[in-house]
Amino acid sequence: MISRRDFMTVMTATAATTGLGGRLGSAAAAQSISQDDLLKFEPKGQVTLLHTTDCHAQLNPVHFREPSVNLGVGEVTGKLPHVTGQAFLDLFGIPADSLDAYTLTSHDFVALAKNYGRVGGMDRMATLIKAIRTERPDKTILLDGGDTLQGSYTALQSKGEEMVEVFNALGCEAMTGHWEFTLGHERLREMVDKMDFPFLAANIIDNEWEEEVFGHTKFVERGGVKVAVIGQAFPYTPIANPRWMIPTWSFGIREKVVQKRVTAAREAGAGLVVLLSHNGFDIDRKMASRVQGIDIILTGHTHDAIPEPVKVGNTLLIATGSHGKFLSRIDVEVTNKKMTGFAYSLIPVLSDAITPDPDMAALVKSIRAPHEDHLNTVLGHADSLLYRRGNFNGTFDDLICQAMLEERDTDLSLSPGLRWGASLLPGEPITWEAVYNMTAITYPSCYRIEMTGETLKVVLEDVADNLFNADPYYQQGGDMVRVGGLGYTIDINKTIGHRITDMTLLKTGEPIDAARSYTVSGWASVNEGAEGPAIWDVVADYVKRKKVINVQPNQSIRVVGA
Repeated sequence: MISRRDFMTVMTATAATTGLGGRLGSAAAAQSISQDDLLKFEPKGQVTLLHTTDCHAQLNPVHFREPSVNLGVGEVTGKLPHVTGQAFLDLFGIPADSLDAYTLTSHDFVALAKNYGRVGGMDRMATLIKAIRTERPDKTILLDGGDTLQGSYTALQSKGEEMVEVFNALGCEAMTGHWEFTLGHERLREMVDKMDFPFLAANIIDNEWEEEVFGHTKFVERGGVKVAVIGQAFPYTPIANPRWMIPTWSFGIREKVVQKRVTAAREAGAGLVVLLSHNGFDIDRKMASRVQGIDIILTGHTHDAIPEPVKVGNTLLIATGSHGKFLSRIDVEVTNKKMTGFAYSLIPVLSDAITPDPDMAALVKSIRAPHEDHLNTVLGHADSLLYRRGNFNGTFDDLICQAMLEERDTDLSLSPGLRWGASLLPGEPITWEAVYNMTAITYPSCYRIEMTGETLKVVLEDVADNLFNADPYYQQGGDMVRVGGLGYTIDINKTIGHRITDMTLLKTGEPIDAARSYTVSGWASVNEGAEGPAIWDVVADYVKRKKVINVQPNQSIRVVGA
């Protein structure tokens, strides 16, 4: 549980900033939230930072359920963002029937989703951004944290170009990345050349030339303040994603490089230093405690949505969620090249309350028009809530695992612990678009291989260590690999090699035999040359055959030490 000290820290921050929780709680009860309510804010200081991140190419409004399980280990046990559900509501004093309860937690998600509707949509995001720019001319900076060019069918078809068009139209002023690299190094360079803004990544080095691949810092003047924006791409991209797509680039956290860039920015006269990061929250929390001189870290990758900044030393961490659900606004006061005050709002992009921007709506329509018939084709219907997020399970992931078991005829199945993918409510159609929103990657082959029980345990242990290593610098993001046909026990507080026990083949109830070979299906292999049908075809065939999909929460994984 979160400590009293942490609770008081959060409450103090709440009192010092402009949050939405209490105000929208009462407004929500009357279903009277307006665009003006969402934008209400007391301006402060000379600079306004706007932050988006992890939209995963979602152009239209969606439903997106936050995780009910998000466990921390070691020093971050029970600390934000590892507080969920009722504990999160209690921590921030959020009413259970409020908009904040709906957007920030999994609490009563289906009922609240029916009350409040969808979130996001780039035409709604454009409306909010334009309104704030109008209010704060010559003071506003829009920054994007990456995972922007991937995550939908249309982005896959355009190889990222449609999202470059969208963020050019939004007036983005800098971006960093992660899934962008799965376009491949040549295509990504083409997309960067089309951007009207810099793609910043101080931590990527070309192995041949031993120099930075992209720019590292952008300086902008706002309200008489020189602002330095330093980019930090996802440090573990060649491990989490295919190395062969970016063969000559090396990544890493590179803490000393970040310190060097921060120091240089200060020496160049920056009064405000911002790290535009795709490290993930816990890595950024550790970095904030070790790198001196960063005022604000705009964090991404782990999809956390926190309604107040988390302060580490003199650094504020801002977590803006994912899928276009939120727009962060932080107004900063700078005196004598030092941040002396701020006001913050995590603005929910409540689609029914916001008037779509006509220019962005027209652009989105033009992007989607050639694909609408295919995207809207109904494959089946959901009879239960289908979602992805959670450390160990998501019902849509369980659907994917079951589809692989049956369509590929295997004993077991493995699906990556991805954090992106829109949710479906009970009764909603499962369309081609819904399937692509969960599977749209550039290496989609659904393989079928033989794997011994011993190898299977090694795979599970390795992924568990990526997620639950006590040192955040060794956490490589994502959630636990999803499994089909398998049950096991995991002790999150043990070390690698000792977390996974009681592995069971569910169809027989027998223990997994380390020496026995099992047939295993999976997808998103990072190895070049993986063979098999595209995962979206596997899932679509299964849904069309079953017609109605009802997936209850998976009870086959037992978690110890949480």
